[in-house]
Amino acid sequence: MRFLAPKPSPQLSPALSRRRFLVLSGVAGAGLTLGLPIASAKAQPAASAAQTPFAAYLRVAPDNSVTVLSAHMDMGQGIYSGLATLVAEELGADPAQLRVEGAAGNPKLYGNLAWGGAVQGTGGSTAIASSFERYRRAGATARAMLVQAAANEWKVPASEITVERGVLTHRSGRRATFGELAERAAALPVPADVPLRDPKDWTLIGSESVRRVDSADKSTGRQTYTIDVKLPGLLTAVVAHPPRFGGSVRSFDATAAKAVKGVVEVVQISRGVAVIAEHTWAAIKGREALKVEWNLDTAEARGTAELMEEFKRLAAQPPTAVAARRGDADKALAGAAKVVEATYEFPYLAHAALEPMDAVARKDGDVLEVWGGHQMPDLYQAKAAAIAGVSPDKVRLHVMMTGGSFGRRATPDADVIVEAVECAKAIGWRAPVKVLWTREDDMQGGRYRPMYLHTVKAGLDAAGNPVAWKHRIVGQSILANSPFAAMVKDGIDPTSVEGVSDSPYAVPNLTAELTTVAAGVPVLWWRSVGHTHTAYAMETMIDQLATAAGRDPVEFRRALLTDHPRHRRVLDLAAEKAGWGQPLAAGRFRGVAVHESFATVVAEVAEIAMDDRGGFRVERVVCAVDCGVAVNPDQIRAQMEGGIGFGLGAILHSRITLTGGEVDQSNFDGYEVLRFTEMPRVEVHVVPSAEPPTGVGEPGVPPIGPAVANALAAAGRTARILPLSRGAQT
Repeated sequence: MRFLAPKPSPQLSPALSRRRFLVLSGVAGAGLTLGLPIASAKAQPAASAAQTPFAAYLRVAPDNSVTVLSAHMDMGQGIYSGLATLVAEELGADPAQLRVEGAAGNPKLYGNLAWGGAVQGTGGSTAIASSFERYRRAGATARAMLVQAAANEWKVPASEITVERGVLTHRSGRRATFGELAERAAALPVPADVPLRDPKDWTLIGSESVRRVDSADKSTGRQTYTIDVKLPGLLTAVVAHPPRFGGSVRSFDATAAKAVKGVVEVVQISRGVAVIAEHTWAAIKGREALKVEWNLDTAEARGTAELMEEFKRLAAQPPTAVAARRGDADKALAGAAKVVEATYEFPYLAHAALEPMDAVARKDGDVLEVWGGHQMPDLYQAKAAAIAGVSPDKVRLHVMMTGGSFGRRATPDADVIVEAVECAKAIGWRAPVKVLWTREDDMQGGRYRPMYLHTVKAGLDAAGNPVAWKHRIVGQSILANSPFAAMVKDGIDPTSVEGVSDSPYAVPNLTAELTTVAAGVPVLWWRSVGHTHTAYAMETMIDQLATAAGRDPVEFRRALLTDHPRHRRVLDLAAEKAGWGQPLAAGRFRGVAVHESFATVVAEVAEIAMDDRGGFRVERVVCAVDCGVAVNPDQIRAQMEGGIGFGLGAILHSRITLTGGEVDQSNFDGYEVLRFTEMPRVEVHVVPSAEPPTGVGEPGVPPIGPAVANALAAAGRTARILPLSRGAQT
């Protein structure tokens, strides 16, 4: 997901960098806790700073454990491990002694610096970029204080003390663990401007040997997710939502539902009717027995076929906004030696995370607790507080490890959080309530990657050089009518045109146009957001131009990227490792794509094998990525591999369709994703770099679709309607 573009070199904001770290020594035996100054008590969770980890970045406890408080939610992308690596590097800790917890409730501490620092959130592949310096600085400050505590105790110069794998030693033979010195360190003044380690001295950052902090729990089934939360007296709720988006409850009869054994209550909430029961099965069976009369007078009644016809009609009319213009594309097209045209259709896509949407709410006195995948905690805290009638400082968020999101848990309307709090309130807060969306609820619940139509015209001169590019995009806005609507400037939602309006290709005459359509289908950012469709259109059109010019696709791109060395570097590396230009066996074809998203540049070469029935299989993908400093190379490879699998499933199979306003798909039998047997062999090559780190959670997704499509084009099939398994191809 994405709200704001990450800065190329994110650093602590001037206001934060001028502040000194603050030591908070709480109750006796609490150890050393480090955080930034607290600006307002209202920004805190219910407990005081002395009693809670939410006021700090790390804790060093007397038991020698080091707990890192993560400003970013871990939804499987491994950010907990990334932040732990940063802290351990500067602290001199043994990675095995580190633990990580999700933190929330204070944007002064945890604001996403890549978004300006005012709000906390995880998305846009910004987590490492936002926290690269501040978590290293927290570790370095704690290290300096522990060293000084040891120096005072042993009466030796601090410069003579070394720190390695959680142990401080002196040449005299004195040694102590972090835990043994934590309380004495907490009593010391906080040093200012503690130097960070020189990159040449790093032993953990960039290392291949650092294991993920969650690997053992996940591989043994001990990892706890929101769906696993158990509390005394916990009730479970499922919600009956309107069958069409925009509908509402007219009336309901709960008689049969309440007769189901285990059903405790049936209540109307803002988005439907909730059946609350002693366990999930009773809640589901109660909902099946529930009778609801829906008011669908203002609900979306169009199907996707009708919506796409509307998109096509609008594409033939003048656009509502111009997102980019350089030169005169119309004039250049009129004088072009060759003109290539293409129309692309992209479907709605569901996020389909393994763990469906869920949240738990409990109120004790004036303190409200909410467990969930809090991807935008400040927003959720405010909405939960408003429903409960308490101030935000009385809402404590438990940030849970999450079984996937891909943008889905970053909902501006805080959908499942709202439902959990409303359900608990509806029963007078007498018990905690877990709201659980079934797979069918999740698949049919909206918040999809928008459906889009692209029309592209591009022209070549007599020498085969691109001279004109006219690109029109039609689709829904993600940002309009959201808390981020201010990002829509002059009618342009940047998430609709990113990847086109800022294309790196040196085409002298380019126009990028946008027509934004109003539709009742709720849309949301989806892993790599606008780049999911813009990269496909851009990179397949580039290949078509190369073919029209009679030139090699890699060399054609290189000539257009002379001002973008990072793009050329990953393109060259991927091509080299894939054996570009070398002959392939009969029936095998290659395709290439290179694309920048979230300040990271990725090139991918896909190799496909055609069968004698006209089908194909993606056999191999070679990926090159430039993401600045590689904090955890193995995690970078994992994210590229995961992004390739995620994107490949979407372009091969996935689509959400509507008939008469109702969603046709309800589970994985209708909404297909990539199967294990379809996963190609993937090779990932990380470009060495000393530049500040950028993100890797999303950038692996955009190039895989066009790389496969370009391989298909090499085999004689042009693919412009997605998914490939459904669209009519030529």
